[in-house]
Amino acid sequence: MTRPFTFPGLTTRVVFGHGTLAQVPDEVARLGHTRALVLSTSHQQAEAQALADKLGDKAAGVFAGATMHTPVEVTEEAIAAFHAAKADCVVSLGGGSTTGLGKAIAVRTGADQVVIPTTYAGSEMTDILGETAGGEKTTRRDPAIRPEVVVYDVDLTLTLPVALTVTSALNAIAHAMEGFYAPDRNPVTEALSRDAMTAFRDALPVLIQDPKNAEARAKALYAAWGCSLTLGQVTMALHHKLAHVLGGSFGLPHAETHAVLLPHTTAYNEPAVGDLLNPIADTFGHGSAGKGLWHFAKSVNAPMRLFDLGLTAQDLDRAAEIATKNPYANPRPVTRDGIRQLLQQAFDGHCPA
Repeated sequence: MTRPFTFPGLTTRVVFGHGTLAQVPDEVARLGHTRALVLSTSHQQAEAQALADKLGDKAAGVFAGATMHTPVEVTEEAIAAFHAAKADCVVSLGGGSTTGLGKAIAVRTGADQVVIPTTYAGSEMTDILGETAGGEKTTRRDPAIRPEVVVYDVDLTLTLPVALTVTSALNAIAHAMEGFYAPDRNPVTEALSRDAMTAFRDALPVLIQDPKNAEARAKALYAAWGCSLTLGQVTMALHHKLAHVLGGSFGLPHAETHAVLLPHTTAYNEPAVGDLLNPIADTFGHGSAGKGLWHFAKSVNAPMRLFDLGLTAQDLDRAAEIATKNPYANPRPVTRDGIRQLLQQAFDGHCPA
């Protein structure tokens, strides 16, 4: 018999397919808005301007200053631009940095959001906002953070660089991994996460050889949606805490940090969660979820060492101290020695025991 569970329901409208970017003006109008501020990073400014041109008189301009880890000073600058443009909603085009900026604006102004992900990072379906201030990254959850509409356009991922394809996919897999043992997991998120594991396993090797393979891109984007939806419904634990610490306090790149940590955080909790991580072990093999993810990451040429991301050996003690100062709830006790050992393994890139 299925165990008792609570499913909070879905509140974000999803538009998925090829060429769905063309539907963004209609989605803005459906929300009842007439002046959308388009957000992006500086790297994607040209694409953001092209989208603003498509929005026509529904565009209030472009803010192309989104930055990794959502620094509060960038958010303040963006809010000033939002008010100066007399915008009434935001349209976020890009990866996790741009999605995070849109959320930060929305929770402070009440603006509705239309999000158009161009990576697999998977924050778009969540009510979670991580922000950096004073050298530390903090997170919060609030219904006002969750976007109203997410438009997935497979065509926008056809030019996603292979390296970012791999790291953002592993970032998404981390969401599903923690969803398998979350105390508030439910059959919907479990089913989506199992499906996402298989889809990523099958799609990534194809995309390494043929980055513009439309079928594999659709499969990977669908998997990212499933992982993102899972994260939006469940409680985060150790993996996300460590990623936030390494990103916010040490400036490590977001997706790459998730990719390196994933096998090690999985292995750390695996002994404490019984058979809950069996779907990962079954999907990736090698007898355990942690080992399976490590071997899969290696097979798709993912970064394997925190050392290669810029962390130093001298940083490890401080990282362990920060991570255990205010730990997230976790199925296995979070001890300084245990986290220090985990970080050392991830620093060296060894396969978890």
